[in-house]
Amino acid sequence: MKTSNNRRGFIQKSVLVLTSVLGSEVIFAKNIPTGMSILGQKAFVDTLPEGKHKDLMLLNDRPLNIETPPHLLDDKITPADKMFVRNNGNLPSTIDVAKWQLVIEGESAKTRKVFTMNDLKTKFKSHTYQLTMECGGNGRYGFTPQTSGNQWEDGAVSCAEWTGVRLRDVLESVGIKEDAVYIGYYGRDTHLSGDVTKSSISRGIPMKKALEDETLLAWAMNGQDIPLLHGYPLRLVVGGWPASVSGKWLTKIAIRNKIHDGEKMSGHSYRIPIYPIEAGGKLAESDFKIIESMPVKSVITYPKTGAILQEKQSLSLRGHAWAGDLEVSEINISIDFGTTWKKCDLEKPKNKLAWQHWSAKVEFPQKGYYEIWAKATDSKGVAQPMVIPAWNPGGYLNNSCHRIAVKIA
Repeated sequence: MKTSNNRRGFIQKSVLVLTSVLGSEVIFAKNIPTGMSILGQKAFVDTLPEGKHKDLMLLNDRPLNIETPPHLLDDKITPADKMFVRNNGNLPSTIDVAKWQLVIEGESAKTRKVFTMNDLKTKFKSHTYQLTMECGGNGRYGFTPQTSGNQWEDGAVSCAEWTGVRLRDVLESVGIKEDAVYIGYYGRDTHLSGDVTKSSISRGIPMKKALEDETLLAWAMNGQDIPLLHGYPLRLVVGGWPASVSGKWLTKIAIRNKIHDGEKMSGHSYRIPIYPIEAGGKLAESDFKIIESMPVKSVITYPKTGAILQEKQSLSLRGHAWAGDLEVSEINISIDFGTTWKKCDLEKPKNKLAWQHWSAKVEFPQKGYYEIWAKATDSKGVAQPMVIPAWNPGGYLNNSCHRIAVKIA
């Protein structure tokens, strides 16, 4: 069979390009089907950014998405090296803090104001809160059929200590018109295409949430400058809602007289169906609603799944639980696949929207394989489901019970 000129040109071009990118010859390049690209360099990218714990999991390098295994979430306050990363575009290429500005404007702003970092730090009272942030797609790997997007398991969640000024104080200094219903953010990150006119993400929240005490314009995390990966030098931090509303590298807040219409506010991005649909089903955009408060959820942080214990040895468990805008009222664990449950000791949150720490001691009746399940219940009496919740096209809000495997030898 003859190879066409177009086909031959494709092969030659592929070999030249890929050899320069990968630094080695593409063996069997002549057999690449027309129009198909190889896995290329991304298949060999397995190094984490400097400053990240070596056992974090790299899900994607473009944009950067890094997951924290549950056993590395054992700290009461999540340290920077163990915090998950969910980016949507390219990191800012240059940052000059002395020249950094935050613009507040919009249809429902009484005026337009520009603030420097020094303005924010000196003209407003600062506050510090522990705030839970969880990716809306945390647990996406569990849905069948598989949905698009990073296949997060259970570790796209954190609770760090954030310091900054209340967004409310800054917005009120600008002036909020009576018709204001939403705010939208804009950051310095760039679109993956390199097109500087495109936003990689620009989401928002209703005014009620924007004006809460705990909604911050933050410049510090755990008492230090926010790491670049997490939004340095300025980040919007909104606890209890999908982490996508906590805009990084913040440069502008728009006070809107309508629901914000920025990038990733339409289609089924960070939206779920208004009513249950069959797995794999499709809906019109009007049949989706924007995700707001995250559902009740918990994680077992000790021991690591796969722990092996000796017979008659008791096991001390611990973990965290959270419930969006609500508190967690109780948490239970089961070692018999949900047939019976044991109540755990549960601490109160440090402040509103912080996760809560729990602990329990468990004994096993005999040698063999066990699964430990954790189930949290929120202050309205809603509990985590034991199975994967209703399927949705974005693979969002899987808050089923976290499980670990334990073997009694």
